[in-house]
Amino acid sequence: MTTISTARAALLAGTALAAAISTGFSAPAIAQDAQLETITVTTNRREESIQDVAASVTAASGEAIAPLSEGGADIRALAARVPSLYAESSNGRVAPRFYIRGLGNTDFDLAASQPVSVIMDDIVQENVILKSFPLFDIEQVEIARGPQGTLFGRNTTAGTIKFDSVRPSEETDAYIAATAGTLGTLNAEAALGGTIVDDLLTGRVSIMTQNRGDWIDNAFTGEDDALGGHREWAGRAQFMYTPSEDFDVLFNVHGRSLVGTSAVFRANILTAGSNDLNSNFVRDEVYFDGGYNNPQSYDSWGTSATANVYFDDGITLTSITGYETAEGRSLGDIDGGNMVSGPGFIPFPSQTQDGLDDLDQFTQEFRLASSDDLTTTWQVGAYFFDSEFDITTTDPDGIFPPTTTVRHSNELWALFGQVSHQATERLQLSGGVRYTSDEKGLEVVQAVWPAGGPVEVSDEEFSWDLSAYYDLDDSTALFGRVARGFRGPSIQARDVAFFNPPSVADSETSISYEAGIKSEPFGGRARINATAFYYTVSDLQLSAVGGAGNLVQLVNADEGEGYGFEIDSEFLVSDNLLITAGASWNKTELNDDDLLVGICAQCTVTDPLVNVGGTDRAAVDGNPFPQAPEWIVSFTARYSIPAADGGEWFAYTDWFYQGETNLFLYESQEFNSDGNFEGGLRLGYAGENSGGYPFEAAIFVRNITDEENLVGGIDFNNNTGFVNEPRVWGLSYRMSLN
Repeated sequence: MTTISTARAALLAGTALAAAISTGFSAPAIAQDAQLETITVTTNRREESIQDVAASVTAASGEAIAPLSEGGADIRALAARVPSLYAESSNGRVAPRFYIRGLGNTDFDLAASQPVSVIMDDIVQENVILKSFPLFDIEQVEIARGPQGTLFGRNTTAGTIKFDSVRPSEETDAYIAATAGTLGTLNAEAALGGTIVDDLLTGRVSIMTQNRGDWIDNAFTGEDDALGGHREWAGRAQFMYTPSEDFDVLFNVHGRSLVGTSAVFRANILTAGSNDLNSNFVRDEVYFDGGYNNPQSYDSWGTSATANVYFDDGITLTSITGYETAEGRSLGDIDGGNMVSGPGFIPFPSQTQDGLDDLDQFTQEFRLASSDDLTTTWQVGAYFFDSEFDITTTDPDGIFPPTTTVRHSNELWALFGQVSHQATERLQLSGGVRYTSDEKGLEVVQAVWPAGGPVEVSDEEFSWDLSAYYDLDDSTALFGRVARGFRGPSIQARDVAFFNPPSVADSETSISYEAGIKSEPFGGRARINATAFYYTVSDLQLSAVGGAGNLVQLVNADEGEGYGFEIDSEFLVSDNLLITAGASWNKTELNDDDLLVGICAQCTVTDPLVNVGGTDRAAVDGNPFPQAPEWIVSFTARYSIPAADGGEWFAYTDWFYQGETNLFLYESQEFNSDGNFEGGLRLGYAGENSGGYPFEAAIFVRNITDEENLVGGIDFNNNTGFVNEPRVWGLSYRMSLN
């Protein structure tokens, strides 16, 4: 176990590194006339500069993240693009799993609880299907690391990812965008907003579609272009009603429809004793039996209303009401091949279809906040969450597992408050507290195995945070923060389909310490923010996924521990060159002498093995958290050359590197990755067309070096894995009509 002195050393080392970076560049290397734009965030539920927030936060505009999805990528494209942020999924474009500072949940069940909270337009998206809503017409995304439980009410022991759409305004604003690329890639977006009724009603409507043709052959059935594609549509309509200066309300209606291929599992692409992809891996070929080809289909829609009442003394009363619903199906060939031709040895076939039925999520928040311009500011509020849905698991051949339907319910309410005080001209102190009551229920609606009556779990806990922010001078500040996080108990019922009772994990709580520096040296022409952190999680909730018994069970580790640092930086090197760079180091460790988990059937486990009832189990004490990259490094650069007609030619590139990552709770020679990287490139022209409308045209390449990176595995009866997306190149065009 790492000692507290080691953790403090990590904090000091990270802060010292940040200070060294902030002073290690000579001023002549930076542009002298321009400045970086101020980034405004709402991490504290108030609009403020990111440089004034006493927390580790990264923000990116919709324009900055748009290139990541030009080739058809989904929300997982954010993985490793932000320090300490990772994402993956074994369900394709739906059910993403997010990790911040190594904390996440590898559980692939559609009812899985996650310690990273995803918030879209102020509404918590709790279910993993809701978290996958496509990104389009986005104003900004904010990633806040560490517990955020004071102001955000659901499962935030790791942090929050907050998306804000472009809101209606009085100014007429519109754009159209399209991309066409290899693999039958065809994407389009459009938005239109402006005044509907003067001084009373504004609106904005935006739509998108992402399409890719099937490009993977099923060599076993002889079907060409049998899978790999998707067709997705989504839309959003917003209306801002402002009958007076004292009241406004924003209405939001959104929906999506997806039909395509789920994750593509590939049998025995890892040779025993190695994590290198072997000759069984062929990028555009699989060997699925049954002819199902991993189909996937999901539909969802939701609506929200955010109302504000403004009082004469600057106090604001806010009400946020949200409703979300979703349903769909996803099938996976779990063994990734067939028993006749493999590839490799497959002892028995396995394919499973999971369905989400009748998801209903209702949320209500009330918040009362003081004016922002006081020496002491405050906000208090209440939050309510209620959801219910069914999950059905079946084998489409009716062999194994038998059809099982389980109903999940969750009711949560919370009271919260926060206060900030400007103690001196340079020092600001803040603190917050939240009381949460969380209750979950599970009922087996249909099952061959008599799993017993309903299961209910509940808990009540306080979460809190304290922070200090100190201005050293006009361009540099130091901050410190300590926070306690809480995630309520969880129920897992997937194993009911495999003749096992539901499993339960107790609540987890975390204590996080962080210290950092925020600086804008060289007259605001650079931005360098860095944080060092240390945290512990008591009763860490984990999912023991797979093993030779194909079980998915919730377990608690006595303690989880993590420490490291993260750095965000941005440099306006010249009027024509902008560079961003980010890095994080995350060291995580499970601390539980008695925690034993099931192991794979054909891989080489390197943990100590303990025989329990005739079955070997791995002792995982001291292992890193699963899917927790030790290093993440990202880089972007944009260089422009002015054109004679007033426009500009530009080149833009982005890259990320992902360090050593263990895929499961146990460690093995096969199921881990190290040195994954990807890059992208855009070359184009931006200017005005003959009608005077701004436009941009570019040629793009995603995964430019066509890397074949192992991103996940199936811990079952063979060494099955799945990989990243292939190289896609194409043309893009965007025109603004305002």
